[in-house]
Amino acid sequence: MMSTQEFEREPVRPEKLQPARNFAASYAGEHVAGTEFVIGAMFVTWGVGTGDILTGLLLGNLLAVLSWALICAPIAADTRLTLYAYLEKIGGPGTVKIYSVVNGILFCILAGAMITVSASAVRILFDLPSQVHWYPTSVGFVLVALLVGIVVVAIAMRGFRRVAQFAEVCAPWMILMFLAGSLSMLPVLVGATPGISSIENFSQFKAIADTYIWVEGESEMGMWHVAAFAWICNLSMHGGLSDMTVLRFARKKQYGYFSAFGMFVGHFLAWIWAGIMGAGAALLMKTTVTELDPGAVAFQALGAAGILAVIIAGWTTSNPTIYRAGLAFQSINPSWNRTKVTAVVGAVTTAIACFPFVFSKLMDFVGLMGLLLSPVGAIIVTEHWVFPKIGKTRYWAHYKKLTTNIAAIFTWMSALLIAFVLNQLGLHLFFLLIPTWISAMLIYTVMASRMGAAGDYREQAAIDTAAEEKRKNEEKRYLQELADSKFKGHGNIQPSIFMNMWGALSLVSLGACLLLAVLAYVGIITLDEFRNVLIWPTLLYFVSATRWVIYRESTQESHSSVNVAGDTPDLA
Repeated sequence: MMSTQEFEREPVRPEKLQPARNFAASYAGEHVAGTEFVIGAMFVTWGVGTGDILTGLLLGNLLAVLSWALICAPIAADTRLTLYAYLEKIGGPGTVKIYSVVNGILFCILAGAMITVSASAVRILFDLPSQVHWYPTSVGFVLVALLVGIVVVAIAMRGFRRVAQFAEVCAPWMILMFLAGSLSMLPVLVGATPGISSIENFSQFKAIADTYIWVEGESEMGMWHVAAFAWICNLSMHGGLSDMTVLRFARKKQYGYFSAFGMFVGHFLAWIWAGIMGAGAALLMKTTVTELDPGAVAFQALGAAGILAVIIAGWTTSNPTIYRAGLAFQSINPSWNRTKVTAVVGAVTTAIACFPFVFSKLMDFVGLMGLLLSPVGAIIVTEHWVFPKIGKTRYWAHYKKLTTNIAAIFTWMSALLIAFVLNQLGLHLFFLLIPTWISAMLIYTVMASRMGAAGDYREQAAIDTAAEEKRKNEEKRYLQELADSKFKGHGNIQPSIFMNMWGALSLVSLGACLLLAVLAYVGIITLDEFRNVLIWPTLLYFVSATRWVIYRESTQESHSSVNVAGDTPDLA
């Protein structure tokens, strides 16, 4: 049965909070994704040297993880609300409507780009032309994009739990495919590099990378540009607080650190591995990486499994993105059904996917998207944390019954105007975050103080505080009972023999994929043999991993019903 209770307008109930594995899988699945094929290959064209690429990616991804863990996750776990529900308390329904339209449109475009990435792989099966323009050049490609979009939307309609389960199955294999593809392409790069016959140390790898992958050239880009991009490419989610939508389900605020699975496995290792794949594929096809789409790169590195990798990579990003877009538009009118709204949003997104304009300018788009939404994140952070410390009243606009918080709208527009002026004065798009964020915090503090935040709302605030304390105490009590139940061994789920069998088979399948990649790297099997065989353990993995998840879910659901009957915490 489709579970669609997503608590769009109210705090998530304690029994619906999700365990750590869902967030680890969700972040790993979402950020080891279709964009990595595009962005990893684009770094090859930046003219930035290997050392600057590696240093910049480490620094930028660390900042991104800290933004999730120290800003977004604590607010989400404290309120248990979506960004839209919380913004309504701060800015009123008018502000939410404006923000939701902007946010929803941007998420639709981003999800559409990911569906385009998936379709770029499917088109290889039908020998359709590569889509490198902003408009489609093949009716067949449009049909493929529509088909992929239907599958993606069907998963997103089922809510966060199903999205996370899909990612849980896909994430381990996706990570392995990026590694396997880079291992298969390294011998191609080694063979083309004079004076190097194998890679025995980092210096030899760097020599190959400097020659064919990250070739330093005359470019305005440098290490700080790489670091800034790695930080802001998901700015809308952490700094803009859009991931409150996901992290409100976290049992602990520390789950924000699970974003490291996405940032360091996805945005660090996967970008590096994708760069290696892109450079190797370009050598094999005697072309430049800018002329290749993700499908072509993955097919050269992984064969048929590469086509599947790009399809699933697009899905694992577009699924949660469409889910977020659906919540954005649903917040415009609370009476709208989230599932139906997600279906409509998915249809629009699928139509956008037929036009690869974002796909061709992805790096600029994600930077611009984060910049457009970041002032709203700064406003929420200011009201949530700063106002109580400086004697201002949190939710003052709500207490004044304002339909629209003019101070918030003015701050948003002013911060973007400042960003535009700084950009015109020569400050690069990737460096606009910090001045924009600080400007928004200062402007909102001044404007809100003048328009009512300095007023006396102690009676109304006391009622809200009491209700919040009651909710938090109930949540704390439930989670403690849950922990005690696990500690005493009550409700421990005993996996069936079939569940163990499918789990073991999925691990063996992953091991076989890795073994094939290593054999191709050391030259025991040829690249063609590797590409032809890899698809078989891949298919075995998806069958076994899916069966394992099904058995686990059925076991947990039956166990939950027993717990409910016995009035014990629901471990599902």
